[in-house]
Amino acid sequence: MAYLDHADGIDTDKLSYEIFSILESKFLFGYDDPKLWVPKQIPEPKNGVIPIGEAEIHAIKNQRGKICILSVDGGGGMRGIILGKALSYLEAALRNKSGDPDARIADYFDVAAGTGVGGIFTAMLFAANDQSRPIFCADDTWRFLAAEGKKFYRSRRQKIGLLKRVFRRTGSAGSANTGLEKAMKEAFKEKKTGRSLTLKNTLKPVLIPCYDLNSAAPFLFSRADALESDSFDFNLWEVCLATSAEPGLFSPVCMESVDRVTRCVGVDGGLAMSNPTAAAITHVLYNKQEFPFVRGVEDILVLSLGAGGQLMEGTFDYEQVRKWTAEDWARPLARISGEGSAELVDHAVAMAFGQCRSSNYVRIQANGSSFSRCGPHVDSDPSPSNVDLLTGIANETLKQKNVESVLFGGKRLGEQSNSEKLDWFAEQLVLEHQRRSCRIAPTVALKQPVSRPS
Repeated sequence: MAYLDHADGIDTDKLSYEIFSILESKFLFGYDDPKLWVPKQIPEPKNGVIPIGEAEIHAIKNQRGKICILSVDGGGGMRGIILGKALSYLEAALRNKSGDPDARIADYFDVAAGTGVGGIFTAMLFAANDQSRPIFCADDTWRFLAAEGKKFYRSRRQKIGLLKRVFRRTGSAGSANTGLEKAMKEAFKEKKTGRSLTLKNTLKPVLIPCYDLNSAAPFLFSRADALESDSFDFNLWEVCLATSAEPGLFSPVCMESVDRVTRCVGVDGGLAMSNPTAAAITHVLYNKQEFPFVRGVEDILVLSLGAGGQLMEGTFDYEQVRKWTAEDWARPLARISGEGSAELVDHAVAMAFGQCRSSNYVRIQANGSSFSRCGPHVDSDPSPSNVDLLTGIANETLKQKNVESVLFGGKRLGEQSNSEKLDWFAEQLVLEHQRRSCRIAPTVALKQPVSRPS
């Protein structure tokens, strides 16, 4: 029997340790290398076009390209102003980077998902009367909420238990539904015919969830499904009503597909999917008809927008919390559950992207410090003073350092602010948009609706 020399054994162990250390640092923590996460500088646009050299054109002819995804969390009532301001900033950045004064978010994203107020904003940005241009720009989102919110939200300053509000049959929920329904019907109707726009009338694939009381399961409204069958095509105003029907503020929404085959009784999408990013990514990975060349997350570019953490409600005092009754716990539990779910999705998605986390996935989320001066009812108080407060918080959020999930390491503050991250992401969107004209094969092959009779 041959024996390994003791010195050779030490050298072998040392070599194995060094190999493992290199693999660990490069595979698990390679994104900490500044070369991987510092934004690549691109030339300034000339005559509305970012210059691309001939060598680069030749190099990208056979590239698959990246599918661009926008995901917008539930905004928690008037807190959605924060989301709208981020969308407005992004669209302004796209116009600046592309040189196109009429650039819209829908021009640069291939898929959009939104829940709650985020679902309303998604429908606004991607719905079109004539299947060519969106009927709203990004700045319309937060302005719409600021102007119309008073019609369907009310202040929660009155001390009324959530459980009582959820289960009582009469009260202000009906009037809130009426206000929101009127606003949604007006927003999503064809100008010429007055007919309601449906999921088929969106420019790109959209995903908007709700919780269906009829089937006791989450229900995902999808443009792709609507194009396959009228049994999954719904009026956009009803979709928006269902995804934002927060229990206690709004009644459940009983709705039918355009052919009256599928029935849904929808409530708040945040109950089913507070952060729809994972659903959007899954949709792209398994939708080979519209996205035939996607192999994995390395072929996806994702922007996920959140509206702020649970610090908006203030920190919890132990001596106070220990005296809470079941009714006192109702609203904090709903908030903790929804926001905890959104954060878990963010962390899981960040882990799934691995080494391309910093180049392919961006999460914009208020870190909570902006809300220290807010009262506990800021999210659904539509008063003018509160709108001004939330607008200020939204502007402050854009200046905050970006907070990102770290693979197996929780959260960390980045070097860039949220606005700088959005600027960088806008650059990537513009570059991807321009590179598609140079590729041999199409990056996407979106299905188009077939016109149906009135």
